[in-house]
Amino acid sequence: MAISSLVFLAVVLGATGLFAYKASILFRLAKATKGPVWSGNRMDRLAERVETFFTNVLFQKAVLKKKKAGLMHVAIFWGFMIITIETMELFAYELFPGFSLSFIGESAYATLRLIQELFTLLVLSGVGYAFYRRLVLRPEGLGKSTDAIIILSLTSGLMLALLAMRSFHILAEPNDNNAVMFASMWISGIWQSLGVTPEVASTMAAGFRWFHHLLVLGFMVYIPSSKHLHVLTAAPNTFFRKLETPKGMRKVNLEAEDATSFGAGKISDLSWKDTLDLYACTECGRCQDACPAWNTQKPLSPKALVHDLKDSLYENKLALLSGKTDEVKPILGSKITDDVIWACTSCRACESACPVFIEQTDKIYEIRRNMVLMESRFPAELQTVFKNIENNFSPWAMSPDERDKWTEGLEVRTMAQIAASGEQVEYLFWVGCAGSFDDRSKKVSKALVSILKKSGIKFAILGKEEKCTGDPARRAGNEYLAQTLIQENVNVLNNYGVKKVVTACPHCFNALKNEWKDFGIELEVIHHTQLIAELIRSGKIKPTKAVDEKVTYHDSCYIGRWNNEYNAPRTILASVPQLKVNEIEQNKSNGMCCGAGGSRMWMEEHIGTRINVKRTEQLLEAKAGVVAANCPFCITMLTDGIKTKELTDKVRVMDVAEIVDQATV
Repeated sequence: MAISSLVFLAVVLGATGLFAYKASILFRLAKATKGPVWSGNRMDRLAERVETFFTNVLFQKAVLKKKKAGLMHVAIFWGFMIITIETMELFAYELFPGFSLSFIGESAYATLRLIQELFTLLVLSGVGYAFYRRLVLRPEGLGKSTDAIIILSLTSGLMLALLAMRSFHILAEPNDNNAVMFASMWISGIWQSLGVTPEVASTMAAGFRWFHHLLVLGFMVYIPSSKHLHVLTAAPNTFFRKLETPKGMRKVNLEAEDATSFGAGKISDLSWKDTLDLYACTECGRCQDACPAWNTQKPLSPKALVHDLKDSLYENKLALLSGKTDEVKPILGSKITDDVIWACTSCRACESACPVFIEQTDKIYEIRRNMVLMESRFPAELQTVFKNIENNFSPWAMSPDERDKWTEGLEVRTMAQIAASGEQVEYLFWVGCAGSFDDRSKKVSKALVSILKKSGIKFAILGKEEKCTGDPARRAGNEYLAQTLIQENVNVLNNYGVKKVVTACPHCFNALKNEWKDFGIELEVIHHTQLIAELIRSGKIKPTKAVDEKVTYHDSCYIGRWNNEYNAPRTILASVPQLKVNEIEQNKSNGMCCGAGGSRMWMEEHIGTRINVKRTEQLLEAKAGVVAANCPFCITMLTDGIKTKELTDKVRVMDVAEIVDQATV
């Protein structure tokens, strides 16, 4: 082997060894985080995982949700994929002088060269746009990053080195097949006009070939410690993603004998999948752009949270790698503060926007759990909520004896009455705390009862036996209180043999559907908009009365982004005669939260603009007289927003069920 080949081999082995060492530290750090992997098995349904890998990694589906930035990324990604073939060929050439891929056939080799030339230019155009975004457009979510500038500079250097190498090679060794490399051919003509001889061109070609090698190897060594770590980790993170949109919070074993702590107080309390999430972050800022807390001047940025958690991982590297978890510092500190954690509305806009499927809400929930269960550290307003739930089985300070008072005069039967009569019902109507105690939400409960009766569906309620689902307590970190309520409710439902449930509250819907199965019950749960849409489709109810209104629809986060239901409410509204629906731009998965999720319903907003006011302003752009919703919390927040804008005499907030009840006989 020639000396130059030996030198090149030594450089490659050295760079590869350094890369492997850095990668091994990242792998060991991921193994050192011992928390449970949330949201179930990450190796199930392999065929679907392979499909999502190809769809989102190779074909960049999630990245392309933002067209311009997505196309830029696709150009760079596929450019690297194609050009890597040439890089491998050049590496082989250094080790085995004279090697080339020309053995594939003259025509095929020429086509390959043309494709590589095109993608080199495509990468340069993508890098050019990336520089323009960062240095001229400067979108807020993207932020400032010296690391990004370094990466872009390295990338452009790689492409320019290839063009220079090809152009000098064309001059040094003229060949008819060189014409396919049209850009390099044109550059070669410049060198020739400047008097560069074939001998000098040969030396320059070799020099730029080595420059390209060193840039490639330098890039490889730099990646594990840079923001472009996602080049290596985004693909596995996509493969191990949670496949469905619907999901619930993970059940914690509060009675585990070996449990010394609950939730995530330290970075070591996270799981390997959480660590992979941190590694996979591209720092694109899409999560921040979508976050209602950030967009109303709260201190929470999902992007910054992930970045700060990664910093915590690296800062505690020595303690983690040595197994000294007692020396790992708390997550909460100067960067991740209480206000950051409590600002989250759990809307999952960040998760919906993320092109690499990071699960931010899970991490926030676990930090809240640790704050509440281990430190009794939570906003003062929640103390009253917790006490109400403990004493009244509801966040409202209302006697549980009044839970079914709203049914007076409606002839609504309870499950106890049904059981005593020996009859059967098709659905249990889970009313929820809002539908039972909140005066505005009671009207929605009555409208749904009216629709169910018109359709001929047999149903019953639990009445005084119903208790809060535990959702407000659970999302506020009080897992113990939540589990107590859930188990008591599950025992009641199992006692009556309940199998099918309908509810008008998306928060109850999500808890019943996605979380209670961990507590010993399997339920078929349907949201009232889904049931109403089916009743209209089957002809069991027919909206025949005209409702001459202009309406815009607000998507509830816990029906939309949490359970992927966007069509049912719109199908219902489209069926109502003379009802005109005006959609706003911020709708469906791009819709903004009302501000009530994640137990924010029970907390004051002390920082920035109120989220419900911001969302109300967006909805008012539709110039509609009615804002339609399907969630008691959303109705409360939007009604307050309209009051703030002093438009109560012009704009009403109505549940979809109220509109349908008005339109049916």
